Amino acid sequence: VQLVESGGGSVQSGGSLRLSCAASGYTYSGSCMGWFRQAPGKEREGVALIRRDGITTYADSVKGRFTISQDNAKNTLYLQMNSLKPDDTAMYYCASRMGFCLSGDVRRPGRFDYWGQGTQVTVSS
Repeated sequence: VQLVESGGGSVQSGGSLRLSCAASGYTYSGSCMGWFRQAPGKEREGVALIRRDGITTYADSVKGRFTISQDNAKNTLYLQMNSLKPDDTAMYYCASRMGFCLSGDVRRPGRFDYWGQGTQVTVSS
């Protein structure tokens, strides 16, 4: 199983970025996928989660600004990030869980089985 993130970069506050996560090596359609982030000196935190049935869950800090989506045909997960703030600066990781996801799993990174290497997002004020 391999997850490869891309799309990170440096933007000014208020800007937008779209992250992608290409999955390979397993049947993507059977998984729940999520985006997590980790800033220096902080714990890894959940950003958004999408279940196989399309149900999504977001952290309160990104609701209304970020949108998670998936393209099952391309085995790719996306995170559209708008109205970015300096507090969004972090390394962003995608992760997959082989089993059914609960909405609360967005707060439980330990429930995810596979992780990408991360892509850096830096937002300047």
